[in-house]
Amino acid sequence: QVQLVESGGGLVQPGGSLRLSCAASGSIFSISAMGWYRQAPGKQRELVAAITSGGSTNYEDSAKGRFTISRDNAKNTVYLQMNSLKPEDTAVYYCNADLITMTMNFGTYWGKGTLVTVSS
Repeated sequence: QVQLVESGGGLVQPGGSLRLSCAASGSIFSISAMGWYRQAPGKQRELVAAITSGGSTNYEDSAKGRFTISRDNAKNTVYLQMNSLKPEDTAVYYCNADLITMTMNFGTYWGKGTLVTVSS
């Protein structure tokens, strides 16, 4: 079994910062890409940022310059540092991971999400 558990969401004022974490655990052989997605009410889930095992990153346009994705491969953990938050960043944030299990099965796994609310 593989689990991804997000943490770090909450209520923050516009212009504030939050740091999200997502830890993968269970029967994991290796993890390639990890990413953060978000889904706002009434909207489709969208990619926010992704990072490869080698550290290459890509960001959705609105996240560039404000958000930073990073990972600790030894801990199977991915982070999202979010600065200069705006009300439009309000959403449930999900992490995902492309990984190979100990039984050599490849799959994409998702966490259950953490709510970020940006409001004064």
